[in-house]
Amino acid sequence: MSTQHKNLSDFSGSEIPSASAYSFGIVVAEWNAEITNALYQGAYENLIKYGAAAENIHTYQVPGSFELTSGADLLLKNLELDAVICLGCVIQGETRHFDFICNAVANGVSNVAIKYSKPVIFGVLTTDNHQQAFDRAGGKHGNKGDEAAFTAIKMAHLAETLKG
Repeated sequence: MSTQHKNLSDFSGSEIPSASAYSFGIVVAEWNAEITNALYQGAYENLIKYGAAAENIHTYQVPGSFELTSGADLLLKNLELDAVICLGCVIQGETRHFDFICNAVANGVSNVAIKYSKPVIFGVLTTDNHQQAFDRAGGKHGNKGDEAAFTAIKMAHLAETLKG
């Protein structure tokens, strides 16, 4: 699907359940902080907007996107959470480092979710350049942080629904 003219954070046709019953962790990479801080603001503000209590949102920073997996694992090991949101930004450089980091983070986030049977949300931008990152962190393509919050709420609700 082309995203050239689409705001990816438009969830106007989707029903978002109340987040009031849930507790969330947010792990934010410090690397590319201008972008990850914008992602965090989007995620945090939407969790609050949909009913999450501020005291039920636990935010921690890690050095970079590679450490998001460890951060999510530590949060789920030590806190009672319904979902964890991982926010980071990896921008293509001149070496294959980009490929290794993106692959490791995507697999790591999935593995942590499976390990704990809890939603762990991949809110990591993997872009070719800084402009693409800014466009997806509150720019013309919306805010991936918003999307991560919506996903966390919906997945926490699904987990609760399936418990019966």
